[in-house]
Amino acid sequence: MKWLSVLPQQCILLMTCLLMALEAVPIDIDKTKVKGEGHVEGEKVENPDTGLYYDEYLRQVIDVLETDKHFREKLQTADIEEIKSGKLSRELDLVSHHVRTRLDELKRQEVARLRMLIKAKMDSVQDTGIDHQALLKQFEHLNHQNPDTFEPKDLDMLIKAATSDLENYDKTRHEEFKKYEMMKEHERREYLKTLDEEKRQREESKFEEMKKKHGDHPKVHHPGSKDQLKEVWEEADGLDPNEFDPKTFFKLHDVNNDGFLDEQELEALFTKELEKVYDPKNEEDDMVEMEEERLRMREHVMNEVDVNKDRLVTLEEFLRATEKKEFLEPDSWETLDQQQLFTEDELKEFESHISQQEDELRKKAEDLQKQKEELQRQHDQLQAQKQELQQVVKQMEQKKLQQGNPPAGPAGELKFQPRAPLSHTS
Repeated sequence: MKWLSVLPQQCILLMTCLLMALEAVPIDIDKTKVKGEGHVEGEKVENPDTGLYYDEYLRQVIDVLETDKHFREKLQTADIEEIKSGKLSRELDLVSHHVRTRLDELKRQEVARLRMLIKAKMDSVQDTGIDHQALLKQFEHLNHQNPDTFEPKDLDMLIKAATSDLENYDKTRHEEFKKYEMMKEHERREYLKTLDEEKRQREESKFEEMKKKHGDHPKVHHPGSKDQLKEVWEEADGLDPNEFDPKTFFKLHDVNNDGFLDEQELEALFTKELEKVYDPKNEEDDMVEMEEERLRMREHVMNEVDVNKDRLVTLEEFLRATEKKEFLEPDSWETLDQQQLFTEDELKEFESHISQQEDELRKKAEDLQKQKEELQRQHDQLQAQKQELQQVVKQMEQKKLQQGNPPAGPAGELKFQPRAPLSHTS
């Protein structure tokens, strides 16, 4: 997907940002030369997962569009305003019939997938009379009113939805992490309530000891500072720290040689710093927190270096950042353990929400139990009626036998033929 990497401004859009041909920087491999470190021509590079629920559909649409020479050429010369205004989407009318047919097929598959998800969700709450068409309106990455063909409006909606979702993606990750931390604290406090005073004090002491142990780590360099990059240059790249050169450093870590440092390439630069604080072997180190720290570092560097806010760092932006005072004399970096992640009021509100959810689940469980008991009662009643009927039938057959009548089958037929009388010969 080279056109995604030659249009840095378009990378505001998700289609031109997270779907670039990227791979993680092999930060643990020493490099001593810039030449020869690029990808082999034609080598397939795995793309990072965008995290969107329509990620596969987005990738497939782009892959198909790339096969059309006309559309690819238009995209390479388009600016961001043409993409935002929908002008580029109208070029879809000029692509080949084969490409349009394939896009139609992809859209039908996506609509079918969404309908299946809706049905599964609604079935789980035992809802009936599902209006799939109405529910499809909640999905903004395609035109649900036309489920059969892929039109310019579909491409326009896909671009706009991906743009919006990308802008909110990091925010959502931070919110989920905050909930994760509050849940950890909630569960810890609930556990303490189950202990007697002596055990509770031991647990509290252990908790404080682990916090202290986690905080006892080497100094973490300010992300994007000269000290931080020189450490990568020396320890990861195996180069002489006295020969640190920002331009060479940029080329070394522009793994796919597209002329930019993207978000994944930047995040890989922080591995050495994160290893100072987090070790998966240590009980006191939480790997979920490590990924949040990595995200914070990347966001900080992007805010400092990415001048045009296209979520990519050009060589020019990178070199300009190395000339700033902050690059040479940065402030100290506060890690997560040095920050208050939530307030007591926020925790109380979170716990109140959890309590409400638990009450709802408890009520549903009680309703299900009542339904189960009612079904069991009906089953037992049917079984009793069946046994009574069988007993009546048995009594009737016995009565018929006593009266000399053979027992009859369900349709009144004889279950056996009476024996013919013996003939007497003279």
